[in-house]
Amino acid sequence: MQPQDHFWSKAARYYEREFVDPYRKDVRNNPLKKTLHRLRNPDTGVVADLGCGIGPLLPFLARRFKTVHAIDFAAGMLERAGERVGNHANVKLHQASFLDLRAVPEPVDVAVAVNSLVLPNPAELESALREIKRILKPEGVFLGIVPAIDAVHYYTMLLVDRALGSGQPIEFARKNASHHCEHDSYDFAFGQFRFRGLEQHFWQPFEVAHRFRRAGFVLKRLKKVHLSWKQFAFGKELGEHEPPWDWFFFAKAA
Repeated sequence: MQPQDHFWSKAARYYEREFVDPYRKDVRNNPLKKTLHRLRNPDTGVVADLGCGIGPLLPFLARRFKTVHAIDFAAGMLERAGERVGNHANVKLHQASFLDLRAVPEPVDVAVAVNSLVLPNPAELESALREIKRILKPEGVFLGIVPAIDAVHYYTMLLVDRALGSGQPIEFARKNASHHCEHDSYDFAFGQFRFRGLEQHFWQPFEVAHRFRRAGFVLKRLKKVHLSWKQFAFGKELGEHEPPWDWFFFAKAA
């Protein structure tokens, strides 16, 4: 078992507790499911959930497409995803990496990736995007969500302002914001986040357009998905401000 497979297989046990959830009902402005519903084709449609994790999206997809290919490189994630699938016989589970999607046995109409495009090496990230483009039908679409590094800067700003507004000195304000935003886990220059020793990539909005273009996609839409303040420290006090976000993208092959 590879280190990342081992890590994410273990993470499957506590996934809901540790990770920010873009599927919560109080997440605002998330167009993912509405867009997928518009793309539905239960008669002939083929969709791939890339980096499906524990499978929160799979039942939704299974009701709207003829065939659902659920891909993850972590066996533990696929095991939990299989539990969610239930009686949906049209969902096929595949253990595979974004860098090699030959396990997907047919071209797909829709590819979706939710917070799974996090490879820390930019060369591998672009290789993964090209591999995703390869499995798409000529008129296929690619959509999903990526974690946002600019949202961490934004949350940091709000926490600094909060401390200064309560009369705290700037040194305390910065230290407090750094602690609650987990700055020790980030490399902001390169957009990297280290969680329990494993590196992941967080995106800038300009980077989405840049890397998708290099991989042969035309980016049609890029939109903030506002997360729930309930998932952040001091969320109640900061509720008058828009919450931090991830980035929703919608792209087609060039």
